[in-house]
Amino acid sequence: MGIKVKARQTKLSVGPSKGEYRFIMQAEIYSTLKREKVISEASIRSGIPKGSLQAAWEAIGEVVKAWTTEGHSVALPGVGTMRFGLQAAAVSKVEDVGTGLITTRKVIFTPSTTIKQELKDTSINITCYDKDGKVIKQVTSSDPGNVDDEGGTDNPGGGGLDENPLG
Repeated sequence: MGIKVKARQTKLSVGPSKGEYRFIMQAEIYSTLKREKVISEASIRSGIPKGSLQAAWEAIGEVVKAWTTEGHSVALPGVGTMRFGLQAAAVSKVEDVGTGLITTRKVIFTPSTTIKQELKDTSINITCYDKDGKVIKQVTSSDPGNVDDEGGTDNPGGGGLDENPLG
């Protein structure tokens, strides 16, 4: 299995190539797995009863919410770390500092090196469609799988999580 990508021939409506057709790629939108499906799969893989996993899932969610709102970067075991951040305008005078300068509140996720390696090792399958929606080409990646590590540079606590944060 790999990441499925659609490359659609689309007429551009803005920019220097306005009016010209270009192939624009985007990952196919996958469905969101429901909590029940995740808990059921985790129960099968771990042998832990669904009820126990459900209680743990809820408790972990509450802990993540509480600690991130207190300013902590929280480890998500085997996945990475999450924290809250913001973007704000800069001002030259302390008198001008205020919450009105905040332009965006955001969630910052820094993937673990294990997750980044999984992404790097996952093939990309591209299906190309012409402007009429007809499949005209299919490509499977053979590239080295470079991974853009945007999140890692914005984490004052260090890089991704490689070890079990619970033990």
